[in-house]
Amino acid sequence: MAFRAVHAEWGTVFAHLPDLGCERSWEAVWKTRPPAPLTCDECRHPMYAKTSRSGLRFFAHAPGAPTCALGLESVAHHLLKLELASAARDAGAHAELEVPGPQGAWRADVLATDPAGSWKTALEAQLAPITGADIIARTERMRADSVTSVWFSDRPRPPWLGTVPSVRLERPEAAEHLMVAEGLMKFESHSWMPVPTSLTHFLTWVFTHRIGPHTPRTAPRYPQRPLPTLWTAPQYISAENAHLIEEERRQREHEKRIAALQETQAKKRDEIRAKNAVSRAKALDEAATAEKAARATRAGRLREIAIHYRPGIDLALATLADHGVIATVGFSTGDPRYAGGVPLVDESGAPTAVFDPDPGRVRGNAFSLLAGLLLIFPSQTSQRRFEKATKRTRHTPIDGYQTDFVDAPPTSSARSHPHISPRALTCTCIAPQLVARIQNAEYPAQPSDQMDPAAALFRAQCRTCGNKYDRPWRRTSSTPFSRTERPA
Repeated sequence: MAFRAVHAEWGTVFAHLPDLGCERSWEAVWKTRPPAPLTCDECRHPMYAKTSRSGLRFFAHAPGAPTCALGLESVAHHLLKLELASAARDAGAHAELEVPGPQGAWRADVLATDPAGSWKTALEAQLAPITGADIIARTERMRADSVTSVWFSDRPRPPWLGTVPSVRLERPEAAEHLMVAEGLMKFESHSWMPVPTSLTHFLTWVFTHRIGPHTPRTAPRYPQRPLPTLWTAPQYISAENAHLIEEERRQREHEKRIAALQETQAKKRDEIRAKNAVSRAKALDEAATAEKAARATRAGRLREIAIHYRPGIDLALATLADHGVIATVGFSTGDPRYAGGVPLVDESGAPTAVFDPDPGRVRGNAFSLLAGLLLIFPSQTSQRRFEKATKRTRHTPIDGYQTDFVDAPPTSSARSHPHISPRALTCTCIAPQLVARIQNAEYPAQPSDQMDPAAALFRAQCRTCGNKYDRPWRRTSSTPFSRTERPA
């Protein structure tokens, strides 16, 4: 099916024109004897005039025709070309169907031209599937010959829409003409909005250069989908530019306000940190003083209970040792400033960490002290429980707590030896002979003026009385007793 043919005497004739484009009637080529000398300008095969049952006039290839692009086009494609040509003429342009380009590089479905010859625009009806690369290549070939193009489809969602200058058409119910449904937009209320109009009006604006292709930088209003290229008027491009400039100005002002607010907050945090440093230093000094007083009185009952019955203390001390901090369990265990936790102090008696504090008891002096110390927990579960509980209270340091955890066994080593308890007899010998039990081995030991780090982790026993030794002691050798020299 084609609407264009070549007459041997009259030249190109058009089936959709009342005078065939050469001041001849349809009857001059339809059912004539002999047949009118018509050929296809694409494949040069003979053609004849034909009328469909609905009265549509067109040209058909005679039998035996080769494969021809015009003959393969669908009825829907031909009808859309007719409507494009009709709308182009109503818009004041001269329109021809199926016009080939120079050397056959391209063929326009409808070639609309200015009667004065100042411009040429190809109106392409694209109903068949096509890739974005192919449609761009075809557009570029026409542009190389100074022919602009507009692509049309009446399919619901052509995937290539907007890849090149294009619009989607639809025919509303009871409407005589096709309407532009997608691709023509105006910028209003901070976004792009569709502009429904007839195909004739659209082409009028295109031909008179009142609208042109534009790459939008702002998203369209729902439910319109974003298109890489849309049609709009220059004033709406200016409106979008003005909107973007205003948005950039607002963004700069917003960033300035945020920067000023952050600077104020940072200054306030620095002031709080300075105050906290003073209060924490005071709390740490008071805790160190309390530890020295507790050591002097040797009030170590709660300390012994913590050592034997708080699982994970040995692992916490080992963790500190890995970081170069030699610590032991403080004699001031039970002091409320540790919030139910166990103080881990260095050789001078200054607290370096607190083991397993109770979040419900973190307040007052305890808050000032714990906010500046490392808090070690017997498990990750207890660590998270503490962090979660303190977030719900006002007792939270500005930089948060410093926390860590160890994987303590379910029961402590003391519980695996039920014969050892806080009430067990302690050595009262004037000259105790000590042996230290360290990891299933026994080492020689002796009383000391200061608590050795090993004394916080392991137990010493007097060989004279057989009772435990709870005062400071130290190892005298790093080599354990052999079985033959192990004391009885």
